[in-house]
Amino acid sequence: MKKILIPTILMLFVFATIKAGELATLATSKYIFQQQTLSAKLNSSARLFGMKYDLTSVIMVIPSGTVVNVIGSDSTYFHVRYGEDEGYIYRKDATLSADPVTQQNAVTGQPEENNVQSQNKQQDRKTYLANKYGTNMSEKMISGKIWKGMTAEMIVDSWGKPMKINRTINTDLIREEWVYKNSWLFIENNTLIDWGPVNR
Repeated sequence: MKKILIPTILMLFVFATIKAGELATLATSKYIFQQQTLSAKLNSSARLFGMKYDLTSVIMVIPSGTVVNVIGSDSTYFHVRYGEDEGYIYRKDATLSADPVTQQNAVTGQPEENNVQSQNKQQDRKTYLANKYGTNMSEKMISGKIWKGMTAEMIVDSWGKPMKINRTINTDLIREEWVYKNSWLFIENNTLIDWGPVNR
C-alpha cells in the first residue's frame, strides 16, 4: 500500500506544481493583454459611425493619420475607440499597427500632443461653421449629416470635396453627381436632392 501511496502523492505534487506554474503564466499573459490594445492608423479621413451599415449615424469625421484603438473587427468594419467616442470605421480606411498601444494612450485614442492639436482643429472648425451657418446647422454638419436642400458649399464644408464630379448641363438645369469613397450625392442647380451608397 505504501509503495502505491508514495508515488501517487509524488505524482499529485508534481502535477499540482506544473498546474500552478501554468496558471501563473496565464494570469501574467492575461494581465499583459489587458494592458495593451491594438491600434490602427487612418490612411485617409474616415467617418466614425455609431451603427454599422447606417450612413446617417456618423458621429464625427476622424482626420487622416490619426491613431485609433481597435476593439474588434469584422470583414467590413473596425470597431474602434477614438477619444471618448466609440463606433465603427471602414477597414479599408485604416491599417492595423504592428505595435500594440499601451493603456495610457488607449484613453485618448492617440498620443497626447496629437490629441490636443486635433481638438484645437475640431474647435476651430466648430467655430467657423457656427459663425457661417448657425449653431443648429453647424452641429449637424460637424456630425457628418446631410439633408435635402443643402447647397454645394454646405456639402463641401461638411464632407469635404468629392473624389469625382459627373456634370450634365442643359439650358437652365445643371445636374451633378458627386462621388465620395462610399457614397454618391445628386445635386441639381446647386441643391442636394438625393444620395445613396456607392455600388462596388
